[in-house]
Amino acid sequence: MNETIAKFGHPATLIAEYEHWVVLLRPAQPTLGALVLAAKSDVTAFGDLPAEAHAELKVATAAIERALNEAVGYAKINYLMLMMVDPHVHFHVLPRYEGERSGAELTIADAGWPAQPDLGQAVKLDEAQVAALTGWLKPYFA
Repeated sequence: MNETIAKFGHPATLIAEYEHWVVLLRPAQPTLGALVLAAKSDVTAFGDLPAEAHAELKVATAAIERALNEAVGYAKINYLMLMMVDPHVHFHVLPRYEGERSGAELTIADAGWPAQPDLGQAVKLDEAQVAALTGWLKPYFA
């Protein structure tokens, strides 16, 4: 695993794992169910990933969209590849919705709806909340 994956709390935040990718709970939740889809590779440019990682991206994103639709009931989904602070290839995956969504005893509003996500309004989770939300989301990926 690379440093970016570790920074997002692996292994405590691990929700699903593939050969080339991991799906992690985003420890700061701008919307309920926000995830990080991170390449296991050490590359820092999307185009440098092997073809197999690009092919597996279809599998991972299909699983993410199915799971988050069931868990959160999003209206749209945003994949943000920012990579300004954390250099390894990864996406911030944000389910978008009007109003609030609840799960694992958390209720989170989409403060940016219907415009760009408001990352500054993210709810920062403590260890117990990370464990609860990770545990709540994992079965949707089974």
